[in-house]
Amino acid sequence: MKKLVSLGELLMRLSCEDALRFSQVNNFKVVYGGSEANVLITATNFGLKTEFLSVLPKNDLGKSALNDLRNNRVGLNHIKFQGKRLGLYFLETGAINRAGKVIYDRENSAFSEIDLSWFNWDEIFKDCNWFHWSGITPAISANAAQVILYAVEVAKSKGIKISADLNYRGNLWQYKEAKPQEAMSKLLAKSDVLLAGAYACSQFFDIKDAQDNSKLSNVLKQKFPALQKIAITNREEINASHHKWSADLFTGSELLSSSQYDIYPIVDRVGAGDSFMGALIYGLQHFENQKALDFATAASCLKHSIVGDFNRVSKEEVLGLIEGDGSGRIKR
Repeated sequence: MKKLVSLGELLMRLSCEDALRFSQVNNFKVVYGGSEANVLITATNFGLKTEFLSVLPKNDLGKSALNDLRNNRVGLNHIKFQGKRLGLYFLETGAINRAGKVIYDRENSAFSEIDLSWFNWDEIFKDCNWFHWSGITPAISANAAQVILYAVEVAKSKGIKISADLNYRGNLWQYKEAKPQEAMSKLLAKSDVLLAGAYACSQFFDIKDAQDNSKLSNVLKQKFPALQKIAITNREEINASHHKWSADLFTGSELLSSSQYDIYPIVDRVGAGDSFMGALIYGLQHFENQKALDFATAASCLKHSIVGDFNRVSKEEVLGLIEGDGSGRIKR
């Protein structure tokens, strides 16, 4: 079976419980996550063979961070244990009209020190037909930006399909050599499938005049001709607890639209975009374009009901939602 490969940082997430604020908590709930790992968990649960590339500290925290991926059958044959520090982020969940907050603590993490020489790239890409990257990785450090560009170039040279999620994180592009637009442009020039959004496009590429998803897709296609498909998720935030969720998929010749889901109350929105991406990667390899879009949108809708970064729903649950079974009744 061909495999999906992704490279990124695995993080410890420390969350306030019960909608408490940082100033109120005496302890945090610990889970692990990270954009690329989230994508792989989703894709593996739907039946794809996957492989995760990362660097973790050589201590018990680094080893513990891999447990969920191992339990969900994500391949871990190319994990490197180097350095001393696991990246962290703290989450204060929003509620009703109060927005959520994230505080990153990732500087000088083990992953930030990643080096090209630590990996056998021919072995990594053996039997690989899809490579996924996110805009978070080149934002972490100059080392990470160099490695992800090299990985994309190797994948491209081998004829491997490449997907990307812009994932703009302004607080991460802080290292001295950081040039977000230049770095992202080089990566996207070699990518085939993109998950984008108006905000990320405005920050990375100064695209500000795209009034709708059709125009935004055309602007991106003109700027990056290699792109074959462009997905855009639509989140209408009524308040922190109530969102409407849908997506569009530009195929190069037409813009397809999904159903809109009314999500209330939201249990956990973190990782919803990653679950969309993982489901889209699966869907584009198994369904025609419209069903792939519907599958990804439904999967990410269901992610809003799952605590933690990882989406833990089955293919059957997603297909059931597509077919109209959104009642939430107990399956007996």
